Parts: sequence; C-alpha cells; structure tokens
Amino acid sequence: MTTSRPSGRQFPTDFLWGSATASYQIEGAFDEDGRGPSIWDTFSRTPGKVLDGDTGDVAADHYHRVPEDVAIMQDLGLAAYRFSIAWPRVQPTGSGEFNQAGLDFYVDLADRLIAAGIKPVATLYHWDLPQALEDEGGWANRQTALQFEKYARKLAEVLGDRIHLWTTLNEPWCSSFLGYASGVHAPGVTDDATALAAVHHLNLGHGLAGRAIKDVLGQDTPISVTLNLHVTRAATDAPEDVEAKRRIDTIANEVFLGPMLDGEYPKEVFADTEHITDWSFVLEGDLDLIQVPLALLGINYYSTGRVQQGTPAGGDGTPGPDGHRSSENSPWVGATNVEFLPQPGPHTAMGWNIEPQGLVDLLLEIHDRYPGIPMAITENGAAFYDEVSADGRVHDAGRVAYLHDHIDAVGEAIERGADVRGYFVWSLMDNFEWSYGYDRRFGVVRVDYDTLERTVKDSGLWYRELLRTNTIPTAESAAL
Repeated sequence: MTTSRPSGRQFPTDFLWGSATASYQIEGAFDEDGRGPSIWDTFSRTPGKVLDGDTGDVAADHYHRVPEDVAIMQDLGLAAYRFSIAWPRVQPTGSGEFNQAGLDFYVDLADRLIAAGIKPVATLYHWDLPQALEDEGGWANRQTALQFEKYARKLAEVLGDRIHLWTTLNEPWCSSFLGYASGVHAPGVTDDATALAAVHHLNLGHGLAGRAIKDVLGQDTPISVTLNLHVTRAATDAPEDVEAKRRIDTIANEVFLGPMLDGEYPKEVFADTEHITDWSFVLEGDLDLIQVPLALLGINYYSTGRVQQGTPAGGDGTPGPDGHRSSENSPWVGATNVEFLPQPGPHTAMGWNIEPQGLVDLLLEIHDRYPGIPMAITENGAAFYDEVSADGRVHDAGRVAYLHDHIDAVGEAIERGADVRGYFVWSLMDNFEWSYGYDRRFGVVRVDYDTLERTVKDSGLWYRELLRTNTIPTAESAAL
C-alpha cells in the first residue's frame, strides 16, 4: 500500500505523542488479586458472541508484564500513554468495598510511567462494566452513573497528581448503541429504549465523574472525554439523502456533543425517537451536571460513512456500518430508512475504508464549532493481517502507510487552524479486539498469543522515528 500524502511535515515542539490501550483488551488476569467479573467476561463466554469463542482471560498478559511493556514504550519514545482502568479490578462489584490490590496495580503503573518520562493519561471507563451493576440494569439504570461518580472520586484520591489527563469515558456511542441496541458488544442487549437511557446515564456519569475528580484534586484538574465522532456524508444533495445524514449525525454525534459541550440535547433527537421513549429519565438539573468544563476533547477516528434514504442493511454476518459485527438489530436508533452504502477502497482488515481527508474535515468542523476546546486524536490506527517474515520482523507496510497519511492529515488540520494538541496511535500492542477476538491486529507491537512475546513492527519503528524527529518520515524508511 502506498502513501497518498507527502512526507516531511513537522509538528509543534510541544505536540504530545503517545499510544493507547484498554484494560480488558490487554490486561488478562481476569480472576486474579480480587478482580470481579465484567460484562465482557460474561459476554465473551456466551456462545456465538465473540469470533472463535475468544475471551480476554489472558489477552496480552499486560497485568504480569508491566515492566517489559513500559520499557517498550520508553524505547519507542512515547511522551504519553493512554490506558484505561478496569472498574471491576479496583471495585469488584461496582459498589461497596474497593480492592486494594487493584488500586495498587494502577499506582504502580503510573509510577513506572512517570519514572520512564511518560505522562499517564487515564481513562476511567473503556467498556468493562462490573457485571453486578449490569445485573441491576447497567447504564440504563441511573444508579450506575451515581456509582461511577464514587468510583471516580476514589481513583482521584488514590492516584492524585500522578495523572496528566483524566478521561471519563471512551466512546460512549459504542457502550450505549453497540451494547444495548445492536447487541454486538457487551452486555448484548437489543432494546432501543434501553440504549437511549444508557446514552443519558453515560452522559450523566461523565459529568458526575469529572466533577468528583475536580472536587478532590482542584478545579484546574484537566478533564477530558473521548468520542468516536462519525464522519458521514450524504450520497447525493437530494433532500431525502441530506435528511438521512442528519439522522445519523444526530444519533452518532449530537447526543453526546450537545449535552457535554452545549448543555442541551438536540431537539431533533427527541423528534426522531418519540416513538421509542419519552426521555423521562432526563431529570431536572442533569444537563447542568453533564456539562463539566473540559480541558481537552479526545477524538477517535478510523474511517468514514456514506448514506442515503433506503432500507437499513444488516443481519448477514458482515461488518455493519458502525465498523463492528453486524446484527439483525440496528445501532442507529431512530434513524429509520437510512442505508449505508459501500465505501470505495482501500480497506483495512476491519472492512473500514481508508480516508485521511475525513479526519481533516472532522477536526476543522469541531474546531469551528468549539474553538475554545483543544482536541487530541486519542485513537487512530488500522488492523491488518500481519505476518512475521523470515527475517523475524513484521513488515506491516499497510499500517505504516495508514499512519503516515493520517498523521499528515492531523498536521494539515493544525496548519489550517485546528487546535490539536496530541496524537495517540491505536494500539500499542495487538490485543483482544472485542467481538472479533484475536483475529484483528491493530498494534504497532506484535504479540505472539502462544508465547506472549512482543516484537516491535515496522510501524512501531516508523513511529519511533517520527517521535524522535517530530517530523513525518517517509513510509519507505520503516522497512530499512
């Protein structure tokens, strides 16, 4: 795969370069040292839910390999590492007593990162809800948001000023709509009204958690949230296709941007979903609580979509338009009569199209709407079917080209005025890719799932050179 953009673009000297992971995807040690079960432990053990019956029981075994993994990060030259904290590891049932061994694990991780010159960026929730909370209704239950506030407060007390940036939620769109509408992610519920209740309580949990951290550590403590904002285009200028795009934008982006940044839900979402719910779960004062001041907006970007008025597809086992496994139930709640059209290639192993220009467009749009809020790319990367060559290396030219072009797109957006402060490649290492199990590899470091040996891929070597020089190297240099 060749690059479509020139090399050599330089970045600001204070630009923050990092990589990202998620607890359930890498940690393993699912039943050690007091960790309780999560919804992903339950979901992955349910026949047919995860490809090949894979689970995160061992994953990349990061729990036992922190010193080795931090040494790899240091060798790559990472300035920051975005990790998530497993709620059931530090509070096994999501309420009640906290687990000291779990808290100590993250204190140790943060201390090792700081000693290596790497800024810890902590995400409080990356989808592994304690199963006990799900048994009481999960994110559709307001009580989960209230428990999330207590969890965040405890972590602020324990981790203190070790954390460079606190992120409340990762991709609440996936948590709500893939988890409670299409059911292709844990907990596997397929109920539109439940999904919309989960949307609101995730928003509420974000606000409550952010406020709890500021209460403990001071009002200037930097809080962020990470959204997978969808870039969707209408197939034509026809009014019905423009309306199809509007419906997707509303349920994909605006149900989170609105309350978190504007202090209100878009009126269109109520009209689109009035046949599903009356939104009576939104209580007086909630929107004020949700709109906690943000130091930074995290954006995850992988691909784009194209829609027209038509019949929704799904149920045939192929990847859905959200980029994850398909279901007979759509995640696009309220967006009836919207059809996602095939995108031209090239595509990654996830079936996602590769379009760096979509990232430029997204960053400029968000900057124009919210010029006072800095942004960072908190996830960006590509899955390919990597192979170990005879020389023992992983020559992942497709991933190198993908990163080259998307990082250049970030640079273009900055040049055109967007306030982007950092970039975190997804992912540091190969891991459990949710409902695709271990079939898809995103890492710039290969994990041999039999031996758990780590091997830095060409993409990792290329990224290391970028971080060393602050200048985009040629894609070809990675294979040297």
